[in-house]
Amino acid sequence: MFEFTMSPEQLKLRDEARDYAKSVPRQYILDMDADKIKYPKDYLKEAGRRNLLGLRVPKEYGGRGLGWEECIIALEEICVNGYIFGCTYGVTGDVVTEALVHFGNEEQKRKYLVPICSADKFAAECLTEPRGGSDFFGSTTIATRDGDDFVLNGQKRFIVGGEGCDLFLVYAKTNPEGGPTNSMTCFIVEREMGVKTEYLYGLMGCRGGGTARVVFENARVPKENVIGEVNGAFPIFYQMMIPERFGTAAMTIGAARPALEIATDYSTKRKAFGKTINQFQGVNFKIAEAVTKLDSCRALMYATAKAVDGGADSALCRRLVSEGKKFVTEQCWDVVNLAMQVMGGIGYTDVYPIEKILRDLRLSMIWVGTNEIMSSIIQHEWYVERRKELKNNPKRDSEFDSLNAFAGEEKIYE
Repeated sequence: MFEFTMSPEQLKLRDEARDYAKSVPRQYILDMDADKIKYPKDYLKEAGRRNLLGLRVPKEYGGRGLGWEECIIALEEICVNGYIFGCTYGVTGDVVTEALVHFGNEEQKRKYLVPICSADKFAAECLTEPRGGSDFFGSTTIATRDGDDFVLNGQKRFIVGGEGCDLFLVYAKTNPEGGPTNSMTCFIVEREMGVKTEYLYGLMGCRGGGTARVVFENARVPKENVIGEVNGAFPIFYQMMIPERFGTAAMTIGAARPALEIATDYSTKRKAFGKTINQFQGVNFKIAEAVTKLDSCRALMYATAKAVDGGADSALCRRLVSEGKKFVTEQCWDVVNLAMQVMGGIGYTDVYPIEKILRDLRLSMIWVGTNEIMSSIIQHEWYVERRKELKNNPKRDSEFDSLNAFAGEEKIYE
């Protein structure tokens, strides 16, 4: 952990989150991985009891009114129990609440944020459809106006909390002829309005989070449940990139950390050729590489938190959170692989939880936007930034710091 960056208040929050993670019984973790627990309501209710849900939600709506810096401190500790614990915690307490805090009206905030933060209600976000996930604006879920209501028809899949949640943040087409900026509307849909869970997925990892196909068949949603404006989901979607992708990156660190800790401890006990294996470079260099990767991930997360909390340019924040999601999830995946290599064959069994951590973390590079989509966003924002720099010319132009820099006949671009 980066304790040296933390204030006394942040250290106290870190300890609260750490204590919350330690309070989860071992059998509860095993039962979730075995799909005996379909959705961890008891776990989330305890977070609500401890006032650890909705850390960034304003106090008047049941949260703590904290920033991203505090949130990522808590997320690392919460995810030590397993990636799915962070997924379920983050979707209800960080993702859905983000839309309500930034775009909900006062009545919606009072009605939904308060019970979400207290864990009297659980929330899920519905983005991905059977036809795909990354092409968000190609959604085929339709909401048709009928008097004072909207009637929703369509399906969403791979929805964490689809089984178990009470509230669903749903994006649907309300203007099929429109473009990305004016075709979709965001709704809060209550389960009783006509939401059905049709299928619970058998996942490789991250089990126990109620990941399901969610079906809307003539679900009747009152106009009061529109978040933001009708046909105005575009700015909501862009705002939601931050908790979806930044939160995902931050919690991946916590999920990978136990693999490094277990492998480190194992290497100081396991002997080969008459000495503990941590004395061999083939082992201790892998530990060094894993430590470096996790620290690099934390450095990027903390810097990004300062940018987002400090109100940095939205395009820069979009690039940074995309970089974080791509870089951190890939580095953490490497950390777990390195840990398994240090452990050898025993790491490939269920004697140690390394194999479970590896199964769980494979999701991190896929959900909330694949890492390929992150690369697409990163390059786009970078090229835009560079064009602006060239136009304003604030920096030294290093292209000409070479011996034959002005040999124009050699610089041919077409």
